[in-house]
Amino acid sequence: MTRRGTTDVPWRIGTRGSVLAMTQAGTVRDALIAAGQNAELVVVKTAGDKSSDPVAKIGVGVFTAALREELAAGAVDIAVHSYKDLPTASDPRFTIAAIPPREDPRDALVARDGLVLGELPAGSVIGTSAPRRAAQLRALGLGLEIVPLRGNIDTRLRKVAEGELDAVVIARAGLSRVDRLGSVTEALEPVQMLPAPAQGALAVECRSEESDLVTILSALDDAGTRARVVAERALLAELEAGCTAPLGALAEIVESLDDDGRVFEELSLRAGVAAIDGSDVIRASTVGSLADAEQLGRDLARELLDLGARDLLAVEADGDLPAAAAHGDLPAAGADNTDFTNSSPMENKP
Repeated sequence: MTRRGTTDVPWRIGTRGSVLAMTQAGTVRDALIAAGQNAELVVVKTAGDKSSDPVAKIGVGVFTAALREELAAGAVDIAVHSYKDLPTASDPRFTIAAIPPREDPRDALVARDGLVLGELPAGSVIGTSAPRRAAQLRALGLGLEIVPLRGNIDTRLRKVAEGELDAVVIARAGLSRVDRLGSVTEALEPVQMLPAPAQGALAVECRSEESDLVTILSALDDAGTRARVVAERALLAELEAGCTAPLGALAEIVESLDDDGRVFEELSLRAGVAAIDGSDVIRASTVGSLADAEQLGRDLARELLDLGARDLLAVEADGDLPAAAAHGDLPAAGADNTDFTNSSPMENKP
């Protein structure tokens, strides 16, 4: 039997067919080839790719589920996911063997006339696919009109270029991977907008039973990125929030000094939950050991819950706006410029 990873029998890497998804999977393929393992991309069609129905109807997990089905069936050997799209519950059939070095996790603004966020006049129309971004934008109190946004990266950028929107907010990582950073007018700092947990990170997954492949893929793993993602995802899991919740989190590796003046690395984690109408924001932060990344995330999640985060997340889950909207300060849920149920959190949707 011919060994996989050779010219005759390359490793099969499952990916969606969008430009962004294939670019992301291509980085894994190229890294394997550089390590002496031959590999090729296999495009997997998902129900989300075939349907024009809103993500709320087809389910946000449909994109990753299709890749996992092909992986479980043996049609592909490796699946490459945008990590932020994966469910937080682990699946024993699969092992995330590698989390490669993370792209810049910040969100990016692409605005008309090269404007930054603070220069956009009140009433400017901003498109975004994520309730998290919409909530945080509203919380800034800039008087912006936030509207749902669908389509792939180029479609979103075109809406600005053609004047349909004044700006869009989109993950900087995706723009970087498809060589569109020249469109960015401002990278939004976490103090303005916390990114989604695991934003900018990839998950390289294979069948757990394939121990040799797990070992091969583990060479692509970045320990620092893994610690950061583990902390952010543990927080997400403890809050029992989905990828469309108005929740942002960012873990960073920072340098500290011990009692003897020696430098050592720690993990700094900050997170925030915002009301969908921007009327309330709850933030918290903590610092701890990289080795305790998961516990760090869970502990910070409990602190957020103690501060009242559950109430804000419950509002989002019910699909209702907080009291401010009901009192007439914002259009009611379901109005054209506030209903995010038809928006797609997947920026690599074809």
